Amino acid sequence: MNQATGSPGMIGRFRQALRASPPLAWAFLYFFCLLTGYYILRPVREAMSSSNDIRTIFPPEMIAFFAARGMALKDFTLQVIFTCVFLIMLLLQPLYGALVSRFPRRVFLPVVYGFFIVTLLGFYVMFDSGVAGRGMAFILWITVFNLFAVAVFWSFMADVFSDAQARASYGYIGAAGTLGALAGPLLTRLLVDRIGIANLMLVSAGFLLMCLLCIYRLRWWAVQREQAHHLASGEVPMGGDILGGLKLIAREPLLRWMAVMVVSGVGVGTLLYNEQAAIARAAFSTADQSTRYFSGIDLAVNGLTLVVQLLLTRMLLTRYGIAPALLIPGAAIILGYAALAASPLPMMVAIVQVVTRAGEFSLAKPARETIYTRVPREWRYKAGAAIDTVIYRGGDLSFVWLHKLLSAFGSQVVFGAGLVVASGMTAGALCLLRQASKLPAERPHTS
Repeated sequence: MNQATGSPGMIGRFRQALRASPPLAWAFLYFFCLLTGYYILRPVREAMSSSNDIRTIFPPEMIAFFAARGMALKDFTLQVIFTCVFLIMLLLQPLYGALVSRFPRRVFLPVVYGFFIVTLLGFYVMFDSGVAGRGMAFILWITVFNLFAVAVFWSFMADVFSDAQARASYGYIGAAGTLGALAGPLLTRLLVDRIGIANLMLVSAGFLLMCLLCIYRLRWWAVQREQAHHLASGEVPMGGDILGGLKLIAREPLLRWMAVMVVSGVGVGTLLYNEQAAIARAAFSTADQSTRYFSGIDLAVNGLTLVVQLLLTRMLLTRYGIAPALLIPGAAIILGYAALAASPLPMMVAIVQVVTRAGEFSLAKPARETIYTRVPREWRYKAGAAIDTVIYRGGDLSFVWLHKLLSAFGSQVVFGAGLVVASGMTAGALCLLRQASKLPAERPHTS
């Protein structure tokens, strides 16, 4: 207890939240393990994608195919990878839709994570034996893993927590993910020289096994909530169309605006990320300087995100609802892009990058996810997953090619386009808020 104010400190508030919501501890552990497992592998992805040896990334047959047509594959590495990821998402969407339609939650959740664990064992073999083209295979896999595993996590959280509980808990759960984002690279840095890249796959798989334990423990609270509020049970298959998620997005205004927000958020991030790389190449003469620049950005993003999640997110969501958490990041991005359009200096780019990513992780994402606690299960498991995978990667693909076009006219044109996209994101947030205001506090069972 803070004696000067008579109010509990940050640790005290977290303890109070744990007492008020027993499943929070398991959700906290779940998200920490999930993002730790991912961020252990993220540096491997970055090393693969930035390698000067194109043979480390792509299979020899693919390199020869492009070379025979007079195209240097190295010049289009990101565009090719993003295109392949989007195509994979299109192929996986009906498979995922069939899984969640035909099997209950106790089956499809372990299957999703079990699939990723088994494939990690496959990558252990590939990296241990130096299989050609392993870089591209791993880059594609980890991108799919990040999107699907996190999308399934938040869908499951909407089964476990009510709207009021989500507003009180999602800031802490997000902070667990941020801690995982900090712990993962530290573990990689400590272990990679000792055990090698191949064995990092096994370390990550161990964290995913912990996620399975958390799913098992949290399922009880999901069942209790569904019974208490007469909600559709997740212990029976939800049925429906395997492409129901995409059809719901096309039909339901709330989901359409959710998709608009995600696409525009991806747009401002992709334009900024790609232009930042170009500005850094021009501003810094050595790899060491560039590394310090980018590591400083990542450190600032994670630090700011953690502070906001622990101090502001819960307060904003519980006292004022989701509106401030959705609108503040958009307003900050508009101001940032306006400044960049006027003066695209490396330090200004870094500041806007930190604000953009921290605002998404600490405010916008938790606010959007609380909305899913008040919609039918098919909306969050099918439509929510479609938005976070196919729609997300479709936006990524569109903007990575758009940047290729706009970058020919200079940074100010790129950031001017980003300003338009950021304005669209804020307009989308207002429309989403209007649709969310029509939802009931707890969604009753619907057939």
